[in-house]
Amino acid sequence: MSIIVVFGGTGDLGRKKLIPDIYNLYVDNNLPPECRVFTVGRSIRTQEEYKESVKDSISKYSRFGFDEDAWQGFEKLVSYRQFDFNDIEGYRALEAELSEMERECKNPLGRLFYLATSHEFFSPIVKRLRASGMADSKGAFRRLVVEKPFGRSLESARRLNDEIRGVFAEEDIYRIDHYLGNEMIQNILSLRFSNSILGPVWDRDYIDNIQISILEEAGVEGREEYYESSGVLRDMVQNHILQLMSLVMMEPPASLAPGDIRKEKLEVIRSIRDITPEDIGENVVLGQYGEGLIKGEMAKGYRSEKGILSDSTTETFAALRLFVPNSRWSGVPVYIRTGKRLDRKLLNIAIEFKNPLATYDKDAFAETQPSVLLINILPQESISLQLNMKQPGRLDRLEPFGMSFFKKAELKNKNPETYERLIFDAIKGDSTRYAGWEEIENSWRIVESILDCCKENSDSLHFYSAGSGGPKEAERLIEKDGRRWWGDGNPRK
Repeated sequence: MSIIVVFGGTGDLGRKKLIPDIYNLYVDNNLPPECRVFTVGRSIRTQEEYKESVKDSISKYSRFGFDEDAWQGFEKLVSYRQFDFNDIEGYRALEAELSEMERECKNPLGRLFYLATSHEFFSPIVKRLRASGMADSKGAFRRLVVEKPFGRSLESARRLNDEIRGVFAEEDIYRIDHYLGNEMIQNILSLRFSNSILGPVWDRDYIDNIQISILEEAGVEGREEYYESSGVLRDMVQNHILQLMSLVMMEPPASLAPGDIRKEKLEVIRSIRDITPEDIGENVVLGQYGEGLIKGEMAKGYRSEKGILSDSTTETFAALRLFVPNSRWSGVPVYIRTGKRLDRKLLNIAIEFKNPLATYDKDAFAETQPSVLLINILPQESISLQLNMKQPGRLDRLEPFGMSFFKKAELKNKNPETYERLIFDAIKGDSTRYAGWEEIENSWRIVESILDCCKENSDSLHFYSAGSGGPKEAERLIEKDGRRWWGDGNPRK
């Protein structure tokens, strides 16, 4: 028997993702026997009111939908406890309740604590878990899942890590990056290391460049306070994008054990070359959206969003050119772009290969595109490979053609949701899909070096219209190298 305690589970994340996905685990028989789920929040509500809200969330957000028979069993496992996250008496009361359950079971119960609160509560909750005795092992596991952001800077991340490590062992801390729970992203490892045709060409001798794009149509939408103090570099690059980059560029691990995978990911992040003030203009473009048309309707600019300063310099778009100067990747540029209020929703990784000019002359490639492998997550999960073939009737002219694998909708609905998979892993004690501390620490080092350089460059912020493709400077960043963004998630024709 195990216990899941979700702090902040009545917020958007808990309501739309965590509780529905725990329900999915229950329906799929993937929860431990007689598992109990406690949601802790500050809002005052009765157990009946809480369970009605859970039923509504399940109906809207569970991949299984609401099932009355399943609900009859699940509702017995979930309950709500109301107290302020700074109130030690609330923790003590819950600890007494959990201890009584253990006495009744005559066995120590494993406990998974999930911090789904605003970041300023992470440290107070952890301190009170220790002070109340809730984090004491008593012969069973005590694990902590921490949502992002893990710190707001390198200094604050180190401080938070020290506080958490004072209560939980490193192997019991699960720093979540929900992108790592995505099925197609996890396929990066299997694609690379289970297909012998890719291994020999996965290096600087054959790959021309790597691109990672995470583009959003949405704006800040209710997260103004958080975003104004964060910006896209902290929000997206520090965790999601550098994690994706490490998966694409890591050396083959000794095994699929969490420690072996983390070791190789860390080596990539450590090896990323620092950006200096002298070369920032060649490698960094930051932008902020102004007003513009989105689907025929006028959208306001970032500075007009609620609570945002009229002279805010917070970036909502970033394009970067990074390098990993090791023996495998030296000289291969990695182009990154991410932003809000853009003209499309896109999450893809492009591996562009070099053209072999030894057999064909340049004229043969006049109407072709480079060979490219695309790993697409949004708008539709797929893997695409673009190659070149001869034009009909000619041997000296080539043209592109693409091969694509698209995940069928019915297959996708059978796959676990991202948080469902990550919660299941945390219960099992599998940290493969979670980021280790050293990965986070080195990611902060990279992002802070960029932010520090940009502070010294008053012209580093470029404005773009909402509903556009981003600042034109982002196009020039890659075009000056004779390349272009792979922007639609599918091979070009």
